[in-house]
Amino acid sequence: MRKSQITRNTAETKISVDINLDGTGKYENQTGVGFFDHMLDQLARHSLIDLTVHCDGDRHIDDHHTVEDVGIALGQAIAKAMGDKRGIRRYGDCLLAMDDAQVRCALDLSGRPFLVWNIAMPTQKVGSFDTELIREFFQALSTHGSITLHVDQLHGVNSHHIAEAAFKSVARALRDALEIDPRKSNEIPSTKGKL
Repeated sequence: MRKSQITRNTAETKISVDINLDGTGKYENQTGVGFFDHMLDQLARHSLIDLTVHCDGDRHIDDHHTVEDVGIALGQAIAKAMGDKRGIRRYGDCLLAMDDAQVRCALDLSGRPFLVWNIAMPTQKVGSFDTELIREFFQALSTHGSITLHVDQLHGVNSHHIAEAAFKSVARALRDALEIDPRKSNEIPSTKGKL
């Protein structure tokens, strides 16, 4: 079973993350940041990862620690649930359109964290949410999930649409990369023999 649970408690946030990589996209995300919860719901639904995130963060300061620390914990949970990565397809990509926005994601579950982020948000906020925090989330996810992650915006004028297209494209790419390859279900997808 490719499941994991991560608990992360600091002076800034208290987080629990439960995931099932072989789920159906069920979600229960409660971080206290409405727009971020909406994005996590999209991540779960379109990756087919069952995802439960609970976070009690120092939101009286701002949302930064909540968003970044959830990225850290979720990255750790994905890495833990993959185990030695035996049988995974490893690579995933998605070119996703959402109204005016089009975002491309390509990723490699390589064990080598790297983020390329070519997203330009037209506004600093969506509602009360700071759009700069989206990059912080994906930086933390990439680093702690040991994922090479490229996210590129091709079009977009609406910040909500661009953000949602980014989360959905990463979700679809993760779905492909995490799937078990029926032709190589018992092998590590690397000539090194280890990822």
